[in-house]
Amino acid sequence: MSLFARLFQSGPDPREEWRALWHGIVAEARDPDWYRMCGVADTVEGRYDMITLVLALVMLRLEDAPELSNPATARLTELFVEDMEGQLREAGIGDPTVGKKITALMESMNGRIGAYREGLAGDRRLLVEAVRRNVTMAQPDEAEALVSQACALHERLARTSADGLRAGEIAA
Repeated sequence: MSLFARLFQSGPDPREEWRALWHGIVAEARDPDWYRMCGVADTVEGRYDMITLVLALVMLRLEDAPELSNPATARLTELFVEDMEGQLREAGIGDPTVGKKITALMESMNGRIGAYREGLAGDRRLLVEAVRRNVTMAQPDEAEALVSQACALHERLARTSADGLRAGEIAA
């Protein structure tokens, strides 16, 4: 949502309904086990890769809830862009470059969602290859461990109710 639209809107920001879920996604992506037990590199790139992995899994879960899918995915995407834009600016990236970097991040995110969807649909080898291509690993041979944890998160998300997702909760 543009600054102009936010300044002159008459109602509450529609993203607020999904902010708790966004915070839940970020918290899940920051879980030390992804880095310690699954070999994800604890770097800026590795943390971005984990946020996009968790966000992709949530987006795929939302596809199974048509009543939530359109508003939720749009708002989560806006929150993702807002967060990434803030991170880029904090890192000293200036206005002329931010838009291009956000476009590249969104293209990357969309590609990852497609690759993870295909891998989760049945062939685990496809998911392992998608993880190897898309996640910065400290230990490249640990992609299998990451896939096991990602599949477990996918199953937890499937058990999470629509209300739970809206509240930012993920089933145990």
